[in-house]
Amino acid sequence: MGSNVTFITYPSTGRRGQHTHPVLYQQPTTFLQTFSYSATRVLQFTDSALRYYVTSPSGVSLRYGYERWIKRPEGPTRLDPILRSIQRVVEKTDAASGAGKGKEWLNGMAVVTWRGIMTKILIAPYQEWDTVELNAMLIGGTLYLEEHVRTREYRRCMENTPAKQRKLMYDGFAFEAWSTSSQPGVPERLEGHPVGWGGDVNTNIQWAAVAETRLGDHRLLISGEIDCVRGRFEGKPGALVELKAPMSMRTQKDEARFNRKLLKFYIQSYLMGVPEIIVGFRTFAGQLVTTKTYKTAEIPKLVRNKEGAWSPETCWKWGQHFLSSLRAMVAGQASSGEPSSEPPTRVWRVNLTPNKGVTVFPLEKGDILRMSDVEQRMGFLPTWYVNEITTCA
Repeated sequence: MGSNVTFITYPSTGRRGQHTHPVLYQQPTTFLQTFSYSATRVLQFTDSALRYYVTSPSGVSLRYGYERWIKRPEGPTRLDPILRSIQRVVEKTDAASGAGKGKEWLNGMAVVTWRGIMTKILIAPYQEWDTVELNAMLIGGTLYLEEHVRTREYRRCMENTPAKQRKLMYDGFAFEAWSTSSQPGVPERLEGHPVGWGGDVNTNIQWAAVAETRLGDHRLLISGEIDCVRGRFEGKPGALVELKAPMSMRTQKDEARFNRKLLKFYIQSYLMGVPEIIVGFRTFAGQLVTTKTYKTAEIPKLVRNKEGAWSPETCWKWGQHFLSSLRAMVAGQASSGEPSSEPPTRVWRVNLTPNKGVTVFPLEKGDILRMSDVEQRMGFLPTWYVNEITTCA
């Protein structure tokens, strides 16, 4: 790491001082863009992958269709679809408001990233295991964050995952298949399958939305996969539904574990303005026991003063501090690093370690070059995007 390592300390998660000077999070009221990935992983700026919520049949097996599960290739989740969405928004803004207005809008963004990454950042003070590794770049005052995935190690881990664990992973996807349809309010009736089965699981297929939000002083551009909608979708988050399939609770310890899980459920949904989360409780054998609907905004009250409790105010305040500190560090090191005439290719590694804090350090040139793939990149961003936003500055 060298001498350029910087540390950011987690806040206390104790009750004292949690609610002083609260930081507000502004949920999106509409979406800038939606997009789909097809069964063969082709990006489409349509709602072709949108699914509608239907009540799942009671007592179904979440192992149904396991042998036909199509998994998308493992690897880093690039920011590329978000960047293509930004390109479309910039073009539309220029056409509607005049040349240069789109770039002006983009320059006002503090952070561009996935909703899942923001979730991991915000809940980090409460996490007890699993270090989160991120890559960061700063271009034109905007911080770009993607998750760093050690692809070879991850693939090796997946290959060595026991069959029982793989089936537990599949259960959540199967719950989505049982709970969604291609038509509003009408369960699927697919030939050769039980009534209500929404189609064999193919994790290449995704539907996602892009939203502009604000955390304290920071304007965020985030994108997240959406499980389904209730009724008609008109470009706003009010119809969105999140689906989860945790283990059923039998003991007090199980309840405390579930309360901690609710933190991730809450932050993940609240970030995109998803108003409700439908939870399907299952057995270890993959049997759906019961379902329960949680109103996202009410979840913090449900865990208050209970074992495994948490405070959303702590998460929002930490998020504001983290982003302010990280942007200041990266901006300071960037200005003292490469000459301004060179492309902005510097990349920083950001490690969020449970119970310890955050370390930030610049990567060596060789590490940056290893991030590139078949598409030409500057750092971890596509060359076309970096050229486009820097030449139009």
